[in-house]
Amino acid sequence: MYVVMVYDVSVDRVAKVLQIGRRYLTWVQNSVLEGELSPAQLARLKAEVAKAIEPTDAVRFYVLPSRAVLRIDTLGQQKNEPGQIL
Repeated sequence: MYVVMVYDVSVDRVAKVLQIGRRYLTWVQNSVLEGELSPAQLARLKAEVAKAIEPTDAVRFYVLPSRAVLRIDTLGQQKNEPGQIL
């Protein structure tokens, strides 16, 4: 499945959430990561993020069956392309 993770967390937790997300997904824009995951990987990612955030934070996971059903229109500079090795 193809997952887009978007987060809005307190400044003191941004680095931690990004670090967790980058273990599973590709960073593509400030507070946005995306990539292919198995259901088990998604479950682990959600569990790790849940431990790192507070109730005032927000993290969204957009789950699609595959990247083939996703259309991305980008305006301006593209920071990173999913699939690139960091």
